[in-house]
Amino acid sequence: MWSVITDINKWATWQTEISKSKMNGEMKPHATFDWKTGGVKIHSTLHTVEPPGEFGWTGKSLGTFAIHNWMITEKNGKTEVIADESMEGFPVWLFRKSFSRNLEKGMQSWLELLKKECER
Repeated sequence: MWSVITDINKWATWQTEISKSKMNGEMKPHATFDWKTGGVKIHSTLHTVEPPGEFGWTGKSLGTFAIHNWMITEKNGKTEVIADESMEGFPVWLFRKSFSRNLEKGMQSWLELLKKECER
């Protein structure tokens, strides 16, 4: 699970909304990566890289700022993944209902695609 989530250069191979992703340097806090999802280019910075359970980044694009956090834990022999994301900025405020709905839908899609990729 950890290796799939943190292999940013391969996100586009399993995450259907991502058309490209590139890590700029080593996988450690303050390192950056660039990616394109839903036609939008995003520049992100890692803030948490704590194997095997915590991974997170911030991202900026088109007047929005987002924070993504992933937590991976083992419970009763099963892997549990919790993904949190928040966004702010004028476009988010202006279209808050749409952003909220799409944010929830997007996170659910990430989790479903991650599960599918890990079970291959």
